[in-house]
Amino acid sequence: MRYTGLIEHYKSRLPVDENTKLISLGEGNTPLIHLQNIPALLGKNVDIYVKYEGLNPTGSFKDRGMTMAVTKAVEAGSKAIICASTGNTSASAAAYAARAGIKAFVLIPEGKIALGKLAQALMHGAVIIQIKGNFDDGMRLVKEVAEHAPVAIVNSINPFRLQGQKTAAFEIVEELGDSPDYHFLPVGNAGNISAHWMGYQEYNQAGKSAKTPKMVGYQAAGSAPFVKGKMVDNPETVATAIRIGHPQSWDLAHTVEQESGGWFGSVSDDDILSAQKLLTEKEGIFCEPASAASLAGAMADIKSGKIPAGSKIVCTLTGHGLKDPDTAISQCKGDMILIDPVMDEVKNAILDNM
Repeated sequence: MRYTGLIEHYKSRLPVDENTKLISLGEGNTPLIHLQNIPALLGKNVDIYVKYEGLNPTGSFKDRGMTMAVTKAVEAGSKAIICASTGNTSASAAAYAARAGIKAFVLIPEGKIALGKLAQALMHGAVIIQIKGNFDDGMRLVKEVAEHAPVAIVNSINPFRLQGQKTAAFEIVEELGDSPDYHFLPVGNAGNISAHWMGYQEYNQAGKSAKTPKMVGYQAAGSAPFVKGKMVDNPETVATAIRIGHPQSWDLAHTVEQESGGWFGSVSDDDILSAQKLLTEKEGIFCEPASAASLAGAMADIKSGKIPAGSKIVCTLTGHGLKDPDTAISQCKGDMILIDPVMDEVKNAILDNM
C-alpha cells in the first residue's frame, strides 16, 4: 500500500474516525539512521541511531503534530489557525493551513528567526506578525487573542499536536523491535519529549515493546530552564528552535523525567555547532543547530560514562540543516576554490586538497 501519512497509517491509535477529513502532506515514516563513524570516534561500544525528522514535508518534526492539529481544527469548523513560533512551527502551520484551504496567522520574534523558516511561512501564504519580543511573549499573546478571535491555536498546548508527535516513538519501536535504552531529544517548549514518552508508554502497554527508554532532554546553555529549575526570561542561543525560556509543557516534561528515569542537561552553543558539523562531515546527515543538541548531549554522556557500554541510543534530529543556512555557512572555514576552466587547474586543485 502507498504510504499517505501518519494519521492514515496509525488511525486506530489516533482520535479520528472514518468521517474525519485528513489534512496530510505524507508526513512521518522518517529514516532511523544507524551512525557508523561517530561511535568509533568516541571510542565507546554504544549503538547510536538518529531519527531524521528533517525529512518531513516542511523539514521538521512539527509536521507530525500539525497534521493532527489542523485536521481536528478543520473538523471543528475552524477557518483559521494561529501559533507563536521560533520558525519551524510557523512553516508547518502555514503549509498545513494551505493544504486545508484555511488561513494561518503566525507570531514570530522580530529578527530572531532563521531565514529558511521565514521563507517557508511567507511562501505558504501565512499572515506573519512580527513582535518586538521573544517566543514567550508571542505565546502569551496567542493564548490571549484566541479568547477574542475565531482562531484555533496549533502550538503544542494543543493536545492533538502531541497525539501526532507520539507516532515517532511507534516508528522507532517498529524498526528496532523494541524501545531503545535511551532517547535523547532537544528541548525547547518540551512538547516533543512529552509526546515521545506517550508513544513509548502506549506501545509498551500494548505489548509491542518489552521496555520503555530513559528520556533525556538537552537544552542550550543559554536557554535551559529545566536545568536551572526555573523559567528564563531572556533566553539566548544560536539554536533558535529551542530559544524558549518559558516552556509550555513544563509539568508534562518533569513527569516524563521522573517516570522514565531520565534527566535534563545543557550543552554550549559551541558544542551544539561542533556536533552539527561532525554529524554532517562524518555521517552525511545535515540537521539544524537545535537538532544537534541531542547528539551533543549524548556524546557528552557517553564520554563521561553516564551511558554504559552496550547501550542502544536514539537521538532525535528535529529539523533539516537547510532551515538555517547562514549558521551552517558561517561554520565552514576557508574560501571556495576559484580557477580557470582548464583541466590542469582542476587536477591541481584536486591533488592539492587530497
